[in-house]
This record gives sequence, C-alpha cells and structure tokens, in this order.
Amino acid sequence: MSPRARNPTLRAKLVEAAAHLLAEEGPAALSARRLTAEVGASTMAVYTYFGSMEDVIRGVVREGFARLAERLAEVADHDDPVTHLAELGRAYRRNALAHPHMYAVMLGGSALGGFRLSEDDRARGAMLLDVAMATVERCTAAGRFRAGDAWMVTRQYWCCIHGHVQLDLGGYFLEPDAADTCFEELLRDFAVGSGDQLDAATRSVRARTAEDAPAP
Repeated sequence: MSPRARNPTLRAKLVEAAAHLLAEEGPAALSARRLTAEVGASTMAVYTYFGSMEDVIRGVVREGFARLAERLAEVADHDDPVTHLAELGRAYRRNALAHPHMYAVMLGGSALGGFRLSEDDRARGAMLLDVAMATVERCTAAGRFRAGDAWMVTRQYWCCIHGHVQLDLGGYFLEPDAADTCFEELLRDFAVGSGDQLDAATRSVRARTAEDAPAP
C-alpha cells in the first residue's frame, strides 16, 4: 500500500516540514531521513511524492506561491483602484505573516543554500504581479497615478511591500503597533509617490471593504 493511500495529507505535511527546516536551520538540515522523521513517515514517502530533495524544495516554493495566489484572489474588487491596490498589499502581508517559513523559502535566498530557483519557478511568482499591475493601470487610467511604465511601478510596489514584511518578520518594529502603522503609511506614501494627491491617497488607503477591515 502506498503512502498516499495511507495518508492523503502526507505530501502537504512534508512540504510544511521542509519549509520549517529550511527557514529555521538552512538547507544542510534537509534530508529525507530528517524530513520524514518530522512527519512520522518512512523515507520512501519523499521519493513517492517528490522524486528528489530538489523536488521537495521546489514543492515548497510552488506551494508558497499558490497560497499567495489564493490570498490575493480573495481580495474583493473596489471601485477605487488605490483602495484595491492597498488591499492587495495587505493581503500579501497577511499571507507572509501567516506562513513565515514558507515565505522565507519561496523567494529564494539563504534558506535555499546552493539550490537555485528555475525560470519557471520565478515565472510563477512574477505572474502574481499581473494582479497588482492591472490595478496600477486602473490607478493611472483614473488619473490617480502619473502615466508611465506600469510594470516598473508594480515591481517597485512589490519591493516596498516585501521590504516591510522582511523587517516585520525579523522583529525590527519594536514599539507596539509600529509595524501596522508603518505599513499603512507606506501604502499611502507609495500612492503619493506614484502621483496621487495626499488627501486622496489618505482617504483611499483608509477605506477598506468589510472583508479587509480589522476585527473590532
């Protein structure tokens, strides 16, 4: 009987365990024996579901992007494109904070050691920028952002969001509520830097749909 027949959730458990090992201890800690010990399975499970340890890492990366795609897809549309762009940014941050180990691995870096993301891996991540770029284009069409290269503006937006998230996950916002306050002001100031008026950007960033509003 195969591992899949015994436990249909085993692949997902292996991906989660791999993300934790990579993020907490680095690639040297990732082995079939260590990984399966974490989930209580035999080493054969790794090769049944993935074929190789590189495939395990690729599975973590792709699962990370899949979760982010789901989170972005949950963002309700909004008549105000600047509000919608802000909500996409909040969704990105919520996803990272909910899955910090997955997030640490999915974009590459030291957690992957000598493993390098393929062009296809990076393309999966870049495709998610299409959602934000469509909203940036709406901002420009509405006269909120100045005309220019929407793709470049979108990448700059990702850089801003990612930079904040990295500091947040690293615990560098020491004062109470500092991370939330800084993030909200970053959303506003990015809009202003892209051509929006301060008052308009402030109103748009403060306006949230019911789904995105903070819990009372």
